[in-house]
Amino acid sequence: MTAHKGPVEIVLVYQSLLGIYGDRGNAMVLLKRLQWRGIEAKLTIVEPGDPLPASGSVYLLGGGEDAAQVSAVRLLKTDGSLFRALDAGAVLFAVCAGYQICGTTFTIGERDEVIEGLGLLDVETRRGPERAVGEILSRWRRPDGTETLLTGFENHGGFTTLGPDAAPLATVEIGVGNANDGTEGAVQGRVIGSYPHGPNLARNPDLADHLLQLALDTELEPLERPEIDELHRQRVEFVRRNARR
Repeated sequence: MTAHKGPVEIVLVYQSLLGIYGDRGNAMVLLKRLQWRGIEAKLTIVEPGDPLPASGSVYLLGGGEDAAQVSAVRLLKTDGSLFRALDAGAVLFAVCAGYQICGTTFTIGERDEVIEGLGLLDVETRRGPERAVGEILSRWRRPDGTETLLTGFENHGGFTTLGPDAAPLATVEIGVGNANDGTEGAVQGRVIGSYPHGPNLARNPDLADHLLQLALDTELEPLERPEIDELHRQRVEFVRRNARR
């Protein structure tokens, strides 16, 4: 593994707007998995009105309501640092509302007003025929071709469709996912969007390590944490046993 110059910076973006579902936990997971490997890391929390650093390795967007989504898009576009960081090789992991605003457009309110997103993912989100609420289980194919099961809790009224430039993150075994079309999340370059909370990365350590490897552009040594593997196994078993009918 090659050495990383300076601490790995995890940037948690606009918690007061996009942090209502405990998605802050994704940052804690990334920090801990770096620290367990002896890699220096730091957490930068940015709130509306603060300048967003362009020096981060991984940026995190979480869940929020309609008004928060609109505010976050406006602020991020005005600031511009997220775009510069991605151009420089950073990774963005966006969950639920954060995922939706990364697309080209999304809708808000009872009148389904169409809002222009950040344009980082070739996806569009519109109000779905029903709200997706409950445990979700999907299959993620890793870059090496092996498969990992991803678990989480989805709670979204928007249904997301992918354009040709975005690829699904995973295929759904149980749950709704993007639009009840068998796909969950989206990947485009170093931008990854996904619906599940949990927090997502606490429930899916393999995905957490994938984000870190993308950001560091290197293979990380495996972590021997049997208690985490057992917890993941139990979650998968629980979802399958209590699958929505």
